[in-house]
Amino acid sequence: MSFEHLKLFRDIAASGSVSRGAERNAISQSAASQHLQDLEQDLGTTLLDRSRRPATLTEAGRVYLEFCRDVLRLREEMEAGVGRCRETEQDSVRVASIYSVGLSEMSRLEREFRSRRPTARLEVEYLRPERVWEEVAEGRAALGLMSYATPTREVAVLPWRREEMVVAMAAGHPLAHRRALKPGDLEGIDFISFDDDLPIRKNVDRFLREHGVHVRVALHFDNLQMIQEAVACGAGVSIMPERIVRAEAERGRLATVPIEGRSLFRPLSIVHRKRRRFTGATLEFLELLREQPVEEDAPKPAPAH
Repeated sequence: MSFEHLKLFRDIAASGSVSRGAERNAISQSAASQHLQDLEQDLGTTLLDRSRRPATLTEAGRVYLEFCRDVLRLREEMEAGVGRCRETEQDSVRVASIYSVGLSEMSRLEREFRSRRPTARLEVEYLRPERVWEEVAEGRAALGLMSYATPTREVAVLPWRREEMVVAMAAGHPLAHRRALKPGDLEGIDFISFDDDLPIRKNVDRFLREHGVHVRVALHFDNLQMIQEAVACGAGVSIMPERIVRAEAERGRLATVPIEGRSLFRPLSIVHRKRRRFTGATLEFLELLREQPVEEDAPKPAPAH
């Protein structure tokens, strides 16, 4: 039994004629008659009284006709619903992002995307780095924004930008007046770090180790916002992306000092599943992201306090 067969019976019943039902469905009369005979044999009863002109339905035929109408109506509703979903999907973008990109960038990106594509829907979910990767790899998110990404056989990595890392501290900290700091200036200092399973923690630890610097980890968190708050409260200093702490530094809640030689950066990337077919809205958002330079201009040193 197929949808085509259900429609054929419905049209035979409506016209009272096997030949006219066959014509409406672009098949031969013999094929329509054969189907009707096979159907009646399968059901073990007569559905159409062919002795009359026009042919009329038996009681069993009326029951079967209602079944045909119900199934065909449900199919039409299903197809209409799927069509609406398809239209929505074509005009929507789902992005998984690490928290820090969301805090510093997403509001501006959303406004710009809305101005370019007013009917599109942008869905952004903020997650830990490993969850961002998982959402993209498993196809639940079209794009991911994360740091320290490495391409695999399934996931492609597009360089987005490099963010300079600076030393952040409370505005009244003894080092806040410096125009630049050597790594050695952090020796033995109270330090607010990232959780040790995060790539940014491993990168900062490697940088300190390469310069022979040992710090006292006073606190550690899994997101930049909490680290920023701990630094502003004077619990210690941290090494953070300058872009993230720029607003708080401008408000005077904390100070940022460049590392001499500007040798430490956080790489941000756009990740997506390879061979994924992008919707028009996704391509538009990807283009918006890639309009930004991969290399950022070095920030100006913080003013002396």
